[in-house]
Amino acid sequence: MKVLVCISKAPDTTTKIAFTNGDTKFDENGVKYIVNPYDEWYALVKGLELVEANGGTVTTITVGNTEDEATIRKALAVGADDAIRINAVAEDAGQVAAEIAKVAKEGNYDIILVGKETIDYNGSQVGAMIAEHLDLPFVSLGESLKLNGNTATLEKEAIGGVETVEVDLPFVVSCAKGMAEQRIPNMRGIMAARTKPLKVVEPSVNSTQTTFVKYALPAPKSAVKLIDPNNMDELVQLLHNEAKVI
Repeated sequence: MKVLVCISKAPDTTTKIAFTNGDTKFDENGVKYIVNPYDEWYALVKGLELVEANGGTVTTITVGNTEDEATIRKALAVGADDAIRINAVAEDAGQVAAEIAKVAKEGNYDIILVGKETIDYNGSQVGAMIAEHLDLPFVSLGESLKLNGNTATLEKEAIGGVETVEVDLPFVVSCAKGMAEQRIPNMRGIMAARTKPLKVVEPSVNSTQTTFVKYALPAPKSAVKLIDPNNMDELVQLLHNEAKVI
């Protein structure tokens, strides 16, 4: 079995967000990046579980420059066999999906796993776009995946419940919480990751369809007001006149 896992980086949640170029570009100065949690905790670990149970290999793929290799090595430390880096700066979901799809098509992978979204853009678009490029079935928001021969049974989020679907290999799935349990890289994995193969390929499409007009920070939170628990009149007045929620 050949499993491909799409890996992207995301700013650490403690990062101070700022913008440059007239608020049209994210300021990466001093930013610490991590592997996007949905890619690492659920997509990658599920890929490892599938290969451990059925044999095969797990390859990660990332659209990024040399600065992305630290996060790629971390994914290798978790347990992936090798990695592919498409040598381009990730600009938008369409570009990323097109680049990954071209490489994936040449690799003939049985299952392609992506995180359901990145924690910085929350777009949740790449998986479906890859499937469309490859003309493969796509299952979104997968919470579990069991494989029986050439058929996979998945449970996925649905409005008001859980939906169970079956799909034949090959297919693409976006992974949500519940798909797998996070694994912490051990020292052996970290050391092994340094020498695992990392193949760099040049982009073929290298075009984006998105123009970022402007970034803006959310309005700052107002100060907390403490109210005497016995003063319900004041609480109602604040909720009505200031918060305007009643």
